[in-house]
Amino acid sequence: MKEWFEDEDFWLNYAPIMFDEQHWAEAAGIAEACTRLAGLKESSSILDACCAVGRVSVELAKQGLSVTGVDLTQAYLATAKETAEAEGVALNLVQKDMRRFTSRKKFDAAINVYNSFGYCNSIAEDMKIIRQISKALKKGGCFILECISRETAIRYFTEGEWFKRAGKTVLTQFTVEGAWEGLRSKWILIDDGDGSRIEHEFVQRLYSAAELRDMICRNGFSSAQVYGGFTNEPYDYSAKTMVIVAVK
Repeated sequence: MKEWFEDEDFWLNYAPIMFDEQHWAEAAGIAEACTRLAGLKESSSILDACCAVGRVSVELAKQGLSVTGVDLTQAYLATAKETAEAEGVALNLVQKDMRRFTSRKKFDAAINVYNSFGYCNSIAEDMKIIRQISKALKKGGCFILECISRETAIRYFTEGEWFKRAGKTVLTQFTVEGAWEGLRSKWILIDDGDGSRIEHEFVQRLYSAAELRDMICRNGFSSAQVYGGFTNEPYDYSAKTMVIVAVK
């Protein structure tokens, strides 16, 4: 059976909600931070794992980097291609599940950002992604992973909210799986025009920062540091997110 993230209809329906103007506006700053954290220079090569519509990929390419974006959803890759062409930059785009991605080319760095990790059916499957990224990197290459952690999920937990975006009323509902092992999310979209309704439910596995840092080091990386943001903020009680910077 397909896993929920293999359903292209989901991504097409929810793309306007997830990739709104604010998230597009943030892309340049995230790209600049990743370049700095990884110590990259012009012409360095970078892998954007789960690149989606290419927000960050395009900004990395505008810095003069050689960018390969990998995603499972063909419609997202088509959008990334159109955006790159409009910005006058080149992207190498690959449709592939990151658990099975391989590359003869070895990259200077790799990123997986915008909370795109922890959705597989098991920890072992999550770790396949980490190992495939490691295999795609040069020795000494840098990997930057950004997502919510168990600690940040607890700190910012809400049972739900509603807002309007892209001509739809969006209702969200959140519940805890097990002993904070996962966060179950239910997203309901109601069209403001015809009242039609779609909904989707999924679970994101939650790792503590220390737990995921150590697992990364057991799956192809020699070291890893945890930060509370893209500008080396400490990972403490005020952390907004979890950013792990690992070295192969």
